[in-house]
Amino acid sequence: MNDPERYGVVGFDPDGTVSSIVEKPKFPASNFAITGLYLLDGTAPGRAKTLTASARGELEITALLEMYLNEQTLDVHKMGRGYAWLDTGTHESLLDAGSFVRTLQNRQGLLVGSPDEVAYENGWITRAELQDNIAQYGANPYGKLLAKLL
Repeated sequence: MNDPERYGVVGFDPDGTVSSIVEKPKFPASNFAITGLYLLDGTAPGRAKTLTASARGELEITALLEMYLNEQTLDVHKMGRGYAWLDTGTHESLLDAGSFVRTLQNRQGLLVGSPDEVAYENGWITRAELQDNIAQYGANPYGKLLAKLL
């Protein structure tokens, strides 16, 4: 990120191990923002209940992630070339994200962030279930892109 101080930031040791997670740091340890894509275990809801509001008056996901970091069970993956993270925290960034997604979907015929596609590709729903979902969307653009999966 060009402006990591706006986000939760991950710091790394020289060997690439995560050393810190700080929400909106004045002096970021790196330019790597926490993207908001988390896969957490079944203990996360209980852990979240123990959190208290930050100085900003919010429950911070970074505080939850710090629990895993302190237990050395946190696993962070850097997004490489070919990935895009789109922040939508401001009006301008929401418009940018919407335009980017629209361009990908319209020009390349790719779905972006489709739970139906993910479920089908991972075998969580059958072809028949996907067809039922497509029928619900009718002839709208999302339904048409889903139909291309078949």
